[in-house]
Amino acid sequence: MSKVAVATTSQLAADAAREVADVGGNAVDCALAAALLTINTEPGVCALGGSAFITIWSKGEDPVTVDGNVAVPGKGLSDNERKQGAVEVSLDYGGGIATLVGPGSVSVPGTLAAMEDAWKNYGRAPWRAIFEPTIRATREGFPLSAACRYYLGYAGDIIFGRSEDGHNALHRSDGSLIDAGHTVIVPHLADSLEGIANEGARLFYKGEIARRIAEHCRDGNGMLTLADLRSYEAIERAPLMTRIGDWQLATNPPPAVGGSVLAAMLLACADLDITHWDKASLQQLIDAQRACLDFRQRNLDLAEDVGPEAARLVEAARSGQLLSRWTSASTVHTSVVDDTGNGCAITASSGYGSGEMPTGTGLWLNNCLGEIELNRRGLDAGPPGARLPSNMTPAVARRDGAVLAVGSPGADRITTAMQQFLINYMQLGMPLDDAIAHPRVHVDTSGDVVQLKAEPGLDLPDIDLPVTVFPELVMYFGGVGAAVFSKDSGFQVAADPRREGGVFNPDA
Repeated sequence: MSKVAVATTSQLAADAAREVADVGGNAVDCALAAALLTINTEPGVCALGGSAFITIWSKGEDPVTVDGNVAVPGKGLSDNERKQGAVEVSLDYGGGIATLVGPGSVSVPGTLAAMEDAWKNYGRAPWRAIFEPTIRATREGFPLSAACRYYLGYAGDIIFGRSEDGHNALHRSDGSLIDAGHTVIVPHLADSLEGIANEGARLFYKGEIARRIAEHCRDGNGMLTLADLRSYEAIERAPLMTRIGDWQLATNPPPAVGGSVLAAMLLACADLDITHWDKASLQQLIDAQRACLDFRQRNLDLAEDVGPEAARLVEAARSGQLLSRWTSASTVHTSVVDDTGNGCAITASSGYGSGEMPTGTGLWLNNCLGEIELNRRGLDAGPPGARLPSNMTPAVARRDGAVLAVGSPGADRITTAMQQFLINYMQLGMPLDDAIAHPRVHVDTSGDVVQLKAEPGLDLPDIDLPVTVFPELVMYFGGVGAAVFSKDSGFQVAADPRREGGVFNPDA
């Protein structure tokens, strides 16, 4: 039986991983169990009808990333039936965002397909065992987390009040939003999970659940069809590899954009020779973010083929040309390592949520097609089946005798959160907890005006950007979770104080 260390979004999810370890699960099984639970018990923040990337690096094997990203819907539809059924809403979250919701914002979900692929090829526990903790939690009820309540305070009515079952799960009888800690039972969700545990992902993609999802979307003039669901497959890809000091990092490759942007940000800061963040080093960090995110917006987000543009970005950063040439919500993550040297990192997202819940399923659907800050090509983002852009960067890293699994939620703040954690831990040598908790900056390119957002406690340089300093550490800046196993020092694990987080360390 393997010993595992877990960093994830909630203690319930960490306990789920521990439960699966007790029945013989390895790092992959335990990561799947924890991710499944947090995906289904963080309403608003994530949902099963979304996307996931899973990076796995087993000892003695080549790493792999399982691509369960959402895809463009619309198979079998005419041009006249596309680009309908979505409405724009504005939220004050994070200083203000705009996003599209409704049936027309829903893309083809990939989370379950990725999970089943990872389990079949790299797991060893029974499929049902992975589902048992989540079925139990959703049937008996689970407490609303503070992170969920924070986001729902902005989106609870305007997005997650769109369906009757969804509204009832999150609101009191008088229509007011429930508080953190309140027990949540989403109608029909446990039954749907029970069915998937018994029948596998085919129930979601080809069975009764698929039929209900497709009918719901088409009834609302959305583009998701039964043909989209039936044809969806997870794809195993060779990860993008980057060296940081004596660590080799494996993360999400194209057509996702997050891994390439992260690699370029790290390479642009590879020559940092400091022991702490000062004005000069923060300037280099901010310049790297600004250059990479500007390149992403100008080149990656609108590219029909992300691969060549991503390679151009990484090479520019590697050669030192990046800074001279281009300077100008809702996600969950689980990291697991085991004592045999296996690492698994899972990041999942449903965008900001479409608010759509097909009748009788308890399953909220994503709004990734309408996630304006990322999918800049809009509702007509490509041919049906094409993968949408993604910032998610679940990563596994190795050096002699040690393996690290790490990732972060946070929409377009994922790459900047990961950049700062990895520099803190691998270049500055901070302890794991400190590397995660250290204040962060983020160059925000999502609006009409580029601006710098920062957490308190940093000695910021003078820069030619508007600056907003938040009064405290907040979930807007991500929620890094990391687990490390070393043959010399055993397990270390840490979760981000910006979210409640949950950890399990067998050495503690």
